Amino acid sequence: MPRYPVRPQNAAHASEGGVTAVDRALTILAAFRDTDHGLTLSELSERVQLVPSTVLRLLASLLHFNLVTKRNDGRYALGHGAAQLYRVYASSFNLQDLVLPALEQLVARSQESASLHVRQGDHRLVLFRVNSPQSLSDQSQAGDLLPLERGSGGHVLLAFAGATGRQYDEIRQAGFKASPISDRSPDLAGISAPVFDAQGGLRGALVLTMPAQRYAPTHIQIVCEEARKLTERLGGNVS
Repeated sequence: MPRYPVRPQNAAHASEGGVTAVDRALTILAAFRDTDHGLTLSELSERVQLVPSTVLRLLASLLHFNLVTKRNDGRYALGHGAAQLYRVYASSFNLQDLVLPALEQLVARSQESASLHVRQGDHRLVLFRVNSPQSLSDQSQAGDLLPLERGSGGHVLLAFAGATGRQYDEIRQAGFKASPISDRSPDLAGISAPVFDAQGGLRGALVLTMPAQRYAPTHIQIVCEEARKLTERLGGNVS
């Protein structure tokens, strides 16, 4: 069942001691669900129970701060400002202290670049990254937004979020996605596995990337092992 990132409140009134306009703007942000691929103005209006003209004015402020973006098809989605807030949120409870050692271990074992990707609307955010010590490597950096439907990390995030289709069934059954040639870039290869938290929720995808000519099937086991270890550190079930 789709879930709201934050439980929406009635947008018609401010919380006690609050400001109505701020409450309404935050309610719009909370209306986006993790399964959405963008919302029209009328869909947002219906979800927050405000007239479209009011929603449009609030969206203007959210757009200004990049918390919302308007796509070419006219639909609205969360913007990269929301991704930046997530990065601050993630680091606030020392997620970095758990993830970076896992990435460093993965790099030490493989000599390739490792990162943790999380879903951000219809993209994926490189939340943390440790670069390969080799001079030739891909150029992604922490904070980058990458396509959700391309690349091994995106496929894993979609598969373990319940996406339907044969390729996603195969990823769930295998427990990982290995791409000797990435559909994001033919010069790259990638191997990804899911990471879960104590509540069984998908926390992200552990991603190993490398030039296609350095792809090694032996790295699959390494990625899966480090993903299981990180899941365990986050309190997740590794059985």
